[in-house]
Amino acid sequence: MTRGIRLLLGATLLAAAAGAGFLWTRPGEAERRAPPAVAAEPVGVGALGRVEPASRIRRLAPGPGQEGARVARLLAEEGDRVEEGQVLAEFSDAALKDAALRQAEAQLAQARARLERTRAAGRPSEVTAQRARIEALRAAEGSASREAERAERLERTGAGAEAVAERARFAAIRARAERAEAEAVLETLLRPRPEDLALTEAELTAAEAALARARAEAELARLRAPIAGTIIRVITRAGERVGAEGVLEVADLSRMEVVAEVYETDLPSLRLGAPAEVVVPGGADRFPATLREIGWQVRRTTQANTDPVAAVDARTIEVRLVLPPDAGQALARRSNMQVQVAIRP
Repeated sequence: MTRGIRLLLGATLLAAAAGAGFLWTRPGEAERRAPPAVAAEPVGVGALGRVEPASRIRRLAPGPGQEGARVARLLAEEGDRVEEGQVLAEFSDAALKDAALRQAEAQLAQARARLERTRAAGRPSEVTAQRARIEALRAAEGSASREAERAERLERTGAGAEAVAERARFAAIRARAERAEAEAVLETLLRPRPEDLALTEAELTAAEAALARARAEAELARLRAPIAGTIIRVITRAGERVGAEGVLEVADLSRMEVVAEVYETDLPSLRLGAPAEVVVPGGADRFPATLREIGWQVRRTTQANTDPVAAVDARTIEVRLVLPPDAGQALARRSNMQVQVAIRP
């Protein structure tokens, strides 16, 4: 018997045995022997994250026009608690800016005084004196007018000379002109000229603008805390020039959070308010957390990965998890520390 025939006979016998076993099986027994199907439980999401204050870490730097400034005084050190608006550092041009501010304040005071003087026009004593002068000139004008009338009557009757009448008429005209001039002066003392008033008002506006600029420049010569928090890093000290990294870093350490990078394929498994667990590497610390925020942008991962087979162009989205107060206190001095995050479904 050849080898091919032997293989054919063996296959036939195996098929017959399988058929006999099927015939001997009672109906429904195969279904009872099959294991029941188990519904798949939803799987959680694991990710790497970092500890970060809820306020974020604020890196403070000089304002515009202060590039390369030198720190004259550093008024806070690492670990100091600061309040919002507190001065943390002064730059080397602070004294110069303060002097310019005082000069602008003085110029504004001068502009206001000139405007008040222009509006007032004349002093009360000058107005009183001018009114008295007008009364005297009116009396003189009346006397000159009467004298001119008498001289003219005498001239018409032939009893008076023509020259005398001419001098009397001239004196009356001059008295009338002096009275009109005095009244114009009084009007000037009572009401300023519109052009003088417009000029002094423009000078006041310019002085106010100069003061606002001087005040802003003086403010730029100082570094203030944008929030109440703790100084967590001093970058530039007194006497040093400010570089690209700024001067100080401040954060509110009373509320700590975890920022995790979740792969984009895990986004359907996330929901706001989901419970999570934060594991601190190198220790037994485990803290509960709650998913508070899901980011708005998918981007390349920033977490370091030493796995040689890991995807180098992985796309992730940042999510923020809230820590309870006790966990926040334990992690208050561990900003930017890497942790492991497990978000439950």
